Amino acid sequence: MREASKIIELISESTNIVVTSHKSPDGDSVGSSLGLARFIQSLGKEVVICHPDPCPEFLNWVKNGEEILDFENHTEHVTGLLANADLIFCLDYNGAGRLGAEMGDLLEAATAKKVMIDHHMDPDDFVDVAVSEPEVCSTAQLVTEFIVASGNSDKMNNSIGAPLYLGLVTDTGSFRYPSVSSRTHELVAFLLKSGVQHWLVHENTFDDNRLEKLRLRSYIIAERLEVLEEVGVAIISVTREELERFKYIKGDTEGLVNVALSIEGIKAAAFFAEGEEVIKISFRSKGDCYVNELAANHFEGGGHKYAAGGVSRASLKETIEAFKSVIPTYF
Repeated sequence: MREASKIIELISESTNIVVTSHKSPDGDSVGSSLGLARFIQSLGKEVVICHPDPCPEFLNWVKNGEEILDFENHTEHVTGLLANADLIFCLDYNGAGRLGAEMGDLLEAATAKKVMIDHHMDPDDFVDVAVSEPEVCSTAQLVTEFIVASGNSDKMNNSIGAPLYLGLVTDTGSFRYPSVSSRTHELVAFLLKSGVQHWLVHENTFDDNRLEKLRLRSYIIAERLEVLEEVGVAIISVTREELERFKYIKGDTEGLVNVALSIEGIKAAAFFAEGEEVIKISFRSKGDCYVNELAANHFEGGGHKYAAGGVSRASLKETIEAFKSVIPTYF
């Protein structure tokens, strides 16, 4: 974390600080945003978090009443904050386009100094200071590393550390992915020593399910799962009508693709969800199978080797058939 001292200097020089993260927020984007913002506040600075769209309901607990402004519902306010900022943090994304077209354009037009802290491959050149470490398991780990490297370990507490632990545990599949390193566990130990109650993070994140959510997930696995045993690929999908039938809210299908990946003999899985305008796709894999290039080459997406996303503007049926047609090339 060679850039730690430079980032601390930028924070000390700034008065209007904004923390941003990518569209479709997850545990790492929300956790790293809150952890960094609360750390900056511990330095005596004011900071606001601005995301493209709302936080999923199942992650609301970690905000603890703190507001995350989203561009979708607070367009004018977020527009003004980005225009007037003198320092903008870009967390968990590698290009302005990950904020969505409108908010991405506002970010690029902003005159503020920009700092990227991210772990995705192939970052764009759109910031003044870049901490880009694709081999690291999560942005939350990088934010934790930054706090330590900046000489402010004494600032760490449960308020700052709990969201960072959330980012770590969700982006690593509870510490099971190959990107988890010995350093990951050293930093987790640091968080626990600083007061993070890790069991509460797990309970609040994974053990507080709405009944409709469980019924939806059970339905998808029971009725919408297709296993292609000859190539070791599992496919799950859901239509808009089915989502509405089970009273879907944002976050209800989070991590469901990993259930398909857990099937014996399966080395790659894909989840297709029909939206209003596009089919949203999540890809997961393990072993010597990678999904990031498949997502980038065929579904306007990208991501990590073992976890990627994409979209399709064809019908749900056509999208799944297109995926099946390219499977032999990648698996």
